[in-house]
Amino acid sequence: MTDLDIDTLEIPEEAKTFQPEGATVPFYEFPVKEGRVIAFDTSECGPPEPMVNAMIALQNVDDKTAVLMINHKKPMGLLDKIGDKYRIETAKTADGKIKLLFTYKKGASETADLSDTSCHG
Repeated sequence: MTDLDIDTLEIPEEAKTFQPEGATVPFYEFPVKEGRVIAFDTSECGPPEPMVNAMIALQNVDDKTAVLMINHKKPMGLLDKIGDKYRIETAKTADGKIKLLFTYKKGASETADLSDTSCHG
């Protein structure tokens, strides 16, 4: 799952929509290569919604599942909390939003504390 190209990765129209418990925005799931991506867009949300939704999505990251987050800016509070637990790539969209791609980091992702969804920044 580390060979995905964040610059071209988009939520396809045919992506399956679902609503995990506690999520405040729609989530999407779609296949890529030999795995899947779970995606969500919090670019129109204010704190703490990006953090809350990210923590829900990151519970699914493993060696076959990546998370794509679209946000209005780089979520520094989130990255401060879990940034060392995942491989994270970032890219700007054509309309100035930020895309973050979280992929599994063996030996680290399993230790991420995804229970603290408060923003301290």
